[in-house]
Amino acid sequence: MNGSQGPSRTVTRRTVVAAVGGAGLTVALTACAGSDDGGQKVAEPPADGTGGAGDGGKVLAKTADIPEGGGKVIGDVVVTQPKAGEFKAFSSKCTHQGCAVKDVADGVINCPCHGSLFSAADGSVKKGPATSPLPPASITVDGDSIKLA
Repeated sequence: MNGSQGPSRTVTRRTVVAAVGGAGLTVALTACAGSDDGGQKVAEPPADGTGGAGDGGKVLAKTADIPEGGGKVIGDVVVTQPKAGEFKAFSSKCTHQGCAVKDVADGVINCPCHGSLFSAADGSVKKGPATSPLPPASITVDGDSIKLA
C-alpha cells in the first residue's frame, strides 16, 4: 500500500444484497401504507371558503346565460339557477376523485368520471360514489352579471 492511499474497503456480495433488499422493502412498505380513506380521493375546498374560485369580483356569466333548472360550468365553478332568479355556485370539482363536473340538467350536476350526481340547489349528493356535497362558492348578482364574491 502506498502512503497516499487510505485503507482499502471491499464491498462484499452480502453487503450489496442487504442494501438492495432493505431499499426494496422500504419501497414496498411505503407503497402499501396508503391512507385510510377507502381509496377515495376527496377534493377539499380551500381554506378561504371560495370553493376553489380565488378570483373575487370576476364576472362569471350573465344571468340570461344560466338556464332555470340548469347551469353552466365556468372554470373551477359551476353556477346554477335552481328556481327563477335564484343563483347558486359550487366548486366544479367532484368530491369523489376531483374530476371536473360536466354539465347541469334538470336540477342535477353531473360528473362524467364515475357517475356522481349533485343537487343544483344545494350541491348535495343525489347519487354516489361521491359521499360529500360540492363545496359552495360565494357569488353575487349585480344587475345581470353573476360575479365571484
